[in-house]
This record gives sequence, C-alpha cells and structure tokens, in this order.
Amino acid sequence: MTMFGPVLDVRPLFGQERRELLALLRSLSAEDWSRETVCPGWDVHDVVGHVLNDYVRRISGSRDGFGGAVFANDETLPRYLARVNDEFVRAARQFSPELMIELLAHLGPELDRLWEGFDLTGPAALDVSWAGPGPSPAWLDIAREYTEFWVHQQQIRDAVGRPGADGPELVRPVLDTFLRGLPHALGEVVRPHGTEVRVVVTGPPGGTWCAVSDAGRWRMAEPGGELAATVTVRPDDLWRLATRGITVTEARRRADAQGDPALIHAVTSLLAVVA
Repeated sequence: MTMFGPVLDVRPLFGQERRELLALLRSLSAEDWSRETVCPGWDVHDVVGHVLNDYVRRISGSRDGFGGAVFANDETLPRYLARVNDEFVRAARQFSPELMIELLAHLGPELDRLWEGFDLTGPAALDVSWAGPGPSPAWLDIAREYTEFWVHQQQIRDAVGRPGADGPELVRPVLDTFLRGLPHALGEVVRPHGTEVRVVVTGPPGGTWCAVSDAGRWRMAEPGGELAATVTVRPDDLWRLATRGITVTEARRRADAQGDPALIHAVTSLLAVVA
C-alpha cells in the first residue's frame, strides 16, 4: 500500500455516470445549452465540449500514443492545460449539441475499454499533481478522471436546475478520490510519528478518512492513532471546495473543525487546489 491508501477501482462507474449525463443532455432545451455555468466564461455547451475533449485526449494519448499539442516556449503545465482546453472548447462551439451527444455516446465505451486494460497498481499515464509530487498509481489517475466527469455533470445540472446523478454509489468515490490528497495536504506540517488527522464526511455517501504521520511524512491509514485534529464536512461542501466551487473561507465556515489549528488549516487549504 502506498501513501495514497488502498486501491480504489472506479472503472465500473464510468458507464453509469455517462448514462446519467447523456440522459440529461438529451433532455435539454436550446436555451439550457446556453446557460452560464460556474466555470468562468463557459456555458453548458462549453462544459460539454470540455468533457468531449477529455474523452478525445485520453483515447488519443493512452490508446494511440499520440502526444497532442506541444508546450509553447516557457509555458508552465497549468498554462498549457488552460490553453489547450480553451482551444478545444472554442473549436467545439461549431459542434451541434446533437453531434456532441453522439460523440460522447460513441467514444465513451472505447474509453471504458481503455481503462479496463490498465494495471491499476502500475504507473499512471498522467500523474495526479494535487495528490503529491512524483509518480501516481494508475488507479488514482483513472479515479481522477471519474471525478472530472462527475463534477462537470454536476456543474451542468446546477446551471440548468436539474439535480441528479447524486446517489451514494456515484458520489462516495468522488469524495474518496479527493481525500487521497490528504497526505500531500499535510506535507508541510511536521508532527510526531503516529499523529492522526481525520476528515469525517456526513450523510449517506460519507465516511471517515484518516492520514497519519509516519517517518517524517504523511500517509493514508485506518483510524487508531493519536488523534490531533478532526474536520467534519458535508459531501456537497467537500467536492465543491475541492473543485473551487466555494471558497476556502466559506468551506471553513460551514465545517466543524476541532483540534490542532495548523493541521486543520492544511487540510482545508489543499482541498481547494484540485482542478
């Protein structure tokens, strides 16, 4: 087991999440497709275009070994990603909603087959930067993609006022994935061996996640150490904080935090860097 905790296999969920998305998109009016979302400058059509870009990018890169767009001179990774995502979304404004739905329905099963071919404990095709520097396991990379698709679906649902795809079986893996970033969140806070931090998520999709200090670093663990801090949050607040849907200040106001202030600050700060 690595610092990220036990393997989380979300592959069986992609088809269900996509069925919910496609049913939603097929029900939207022309007006709905033009509604603004929480993503700055993007309406519903743009967010769907971004999801389509994710499908195309992962199939092209992981299945076909195609490198795609190259970095510009002195371009950082965040700026590169922002640029190429924006370029695709702008181009996709030429696509009809019907065509994008057809493409998602066609490419989705191909992406599912791609995930099935991965060794979950092998190296990731794309490392998960918010979970820490260095190599990530494949299962975390795949889980990160699941959170990406699910969160964008929720952003569309928020924009058009259609809640859904929010059962515990779909939501809990999202929360679980984001919380695998706890060790990295706590990395700058040095505490004695065995010091434990817990995040408790309320409601049906919730549970308790724990990180423990071990030989100068933090790792995911089962509860049972010397508890130093506990942060209790609602599921909706957690995923919105993790994707910048609410501010750190607002998340801290809504949370119930007890214990070591430095540990609490670290936990509630890092969750907001997930893109």
